[in-house]
Amino acid sequence: MKQLCSHSETRDAQVARKLAALAHPVRLRLLRHIGSARSCCVKEMVSRVGMAQSTVSQHLKVLVDAGLVDYRAERPRSCYRINTDALGELAGEIGQTIHGCCGRGPEGHASENPSSPTTDTHTPDGVNKDI
Repeated sequence: MKQLCSHSETRDAQVARKLAALAHPVRLRLLRHIGSARSCCVKEMVSRVGMAQSTVSQHLKVLVDAGLVDYRAERPRSCYRINTDALGELAGEIGQTIHGCCGRGPEGHASENPSSPTTDTHTPDGVNKDI
């Protein structure tokens, strides 16, 4: 049981690190830009977001360290590409968490809420529904 908790805690820490990397508007814009272009160099992203190269590089480093973006040095420039596997896994983790918290059914509909009024369309045989 202790090993299961440790694995879960490690996984939660990894998810939290990735979410923290996404928790900045500039990094979200950079991620979208890289995703739409498939691969980008820093110079392209600097002109896109209108920030200093050092600032853009710092934001990219956070995304790379979180494993959401891959970095490849190609002289004379550095190229970045989305780590689609990591983003897919993160989306799955978020989906599972939302499912667990919100009680979404397999069709995406909310589970029955006992405090909400319901209409019983089926009355078992032998039960007087007029009572």
